[in-house]
Amino acid sequence: MMKTILFCTKEDSFNILKPLADELAKQKDKYIWYIAPRLFDKFPYKNMMHTNSIKYLNEFRADVIFTPEEIVPYWLHGVKVHIFNSLVEDESRYKEMINYFDLYLTPGPKFTKIFENLAQKDKSFSVIETGWTKLDNLFNIANDDIITNEREELLQKYGVEYIVLYAPSGDLKLTSATKLKEIIAKLSMRGDILFIVKFDKNMKKEIIEEYKEIKSSNILILKDDNINKIMYIADILISDTTSLVYEFILLDKPVLTVETKLKDITWSNQAAGGIFLNVIRTLENKIKTRNRRGQTIKNYHPYSDGKSTQRVIETTKKYIKDIKIPKERKVSFFKKLKIKSKFKRD
Repeated sequence: MMKTILFCTKEDSFNILKPLADELAKQKDKYIWYIAPRLFDKFPYKNMMHTNSIKYLNEFRADVIFTPEEIVPYWLHGVKVHIFNSLVEDESRYKEMINYFDLYLTPGPKFTKIFENLAQKDKSFSVIETGWTKLDNLFNIANDDIITNEREELLQKYGVEYIVLYAPSGDLKLTSATKLKEIIAKLSMRGDILFIVKFDKNMKKEIIEEYKEIKSSNILILKDDNINKIMYIADILISDTTSLVYEFILLDKPVLTVETKLKDITWSNQAAGGIFLNVIRTLENKIKTRNRRGQTIKNYHPYSDGKSTQRVIETTKKYIKDIKIPKERKVSFFKKLKIKSKFKRD
């Protein structure tokens, strides 16, 4: 039996670590969530074992600590394993993360190559490609007849042919929300498109209210967090600079972005003025971009079997068997100071 800590200091980590909690329970392994005190009331899985005490984690003496975040207390017992927090490449952040973890489990070849190159300079950690836990639910939805039926129900309810997901960034410097409001309103008036709008949790309330005031029956603002379901039933995604772009492309569906800052663009990216015509052409299948999407799928996350979480756990168990569990992670003096300033050592 493997004893595991699921380590969270950011709200976004909940959905990334939840598949691991489910799989660990299925395999009858013992686990506990660590939730930073400021997030404790927001933790959605209250029926699962969880704590906000670093002292208790010391006493728990885990075999492994999984986290998608940048740092973890070096003195805690267990193999420190990083499992990524998004598919947006950030090499400067990766360099900063080096030395905090024993094992980096990567989503796909692009990230594996980056970390293997870093490992050539610092041989204190291992890199293994497994796929990303967060995406298992997205791929497993393909076998859910209920969700397929929900698409048909939406098409009939709104009397439309197409469903478009619009998910703008909540960052005011990057968002397309203000630029596209009138364009989306105009497209929704055509009568054959249902727009489902998913706002980032950081989106300004004033912008959300402006969208609510649009006089169109074919704009639906998503309130719950089940974005995977909407991604699966949508025909295309409109966005700007969000990690959702890479995730949606993995379903082999078209993406349109507005002035994105993302890298490795294999989709249609343009100024806001080009969106209206591009949406129509894409929905009517007059723009062929599948081969370019395949490049992103191959490089970023080639695993569509919904079993990345299983691979993460199997890989970690093998690592523990082969390498053993270190007493604590050896990190530099300055990184020790950084960790101690964030987490109290009891």
